[in-house]
Amino acid sequence: MQRVAEKEDVGEKGPPGFGADALLQNPEFLEVLQAGARTLISVNDLFPRVARMVASHQKWMLTQAAYALHLERDRTNPESGITAARLLKFMRDTGGASRNTTAAFLAELVAYKLLRTADGRRTKRTRPLEPTELSERAMQLWFTAQMSTLDLLDGGTRVKRVEADGTIFERAQPLAARRLLSDAKWTRPPEGVAIFVWSESGGVLLDDLMARPTSLTPVDGKVWINVNLASFAEHYLISNTHVRRLFARAEAAGFLGRADDRTRGRFWLSARLIEEYAFWQAVKFEALASAFNRAAVLHQ
Repeated sequence: MQRVAEKEDVGEKGPPGFGADALLQNPEFLEVLQAGARTLISVNDLFPRVARMVASHQKWMLTQAAYALHLERDRTNPESGITAARLLKFMRDTGGASRNTTAAFLAELVAYKLLRTADGRRTKRTRPLEPTELSERAMQLWFTAQMSTLDLLDGGTRVKRVEADGTIFERAQPLAARRLLSDAKWTRPPEGVAIFVWSESGGVLLDDLMARPTSLTPVDGKVWINVNLASFAEHYLISNTHVRRLFARAEAAGFLGRADDRTRGRFWLSARLIEEYAFWQAVKFEALASAFNRAAVLHQ
């Protein structure tokens, strides 16, 4: 497939109203973020095995980078596509993964049948990989879920257009991935967000917390939620100890806390954590909106 993204493209601004600052000033953004988080959770529940493989921010970045390399692959060139060397080169600029981490990640995806040896030309030295059908479907649903969130913001028809023309996704995903992985605001999340997303399954746990309240508008600096930690852990196939450790770290840093009377399952989220989450998500959605627009224009 023809290469669709280069480094000089990553700074391109998004469409009007979808810059990060504009999104944060949109009074509907927090409510839409909650709807988007619920949609992502449903995708996670459809593909729990895939979700475990991309459960931390580092693995998310590796996955997006690998998929971009796959979509940019030239089948006549065995040096293109997903290889450990090319993925490491992609990740080196972000500082997101070492050589050993990158190689181990690819080996893990192959072992779990989420990647396989690609068809087409190869050499003894280079054996590119490609996603299996399960991985492809999961990535397509993830992208569609993101488009549905953007559609909620402006009443757009991105989901219908992507479902009608899969090449829009094929062009847009590498554009978004390269932009996000070149942006320190995304690769280095704010402190409260980082506590969650750098840990296993922390990203979806944070989405779940944000999806729970009726509103993310703080009252006296707090948003109250109810969450049973044991059920929380069971739902996402992680240990209760891991969940409690995450909550303890966030609580020690002041990003969440328990009710004064220690009512079981009663917690608050700080205004700062919500602000950080909204900011980080706005960075992502600016990149996705820009990528979709550019991919759709290329199709016309």
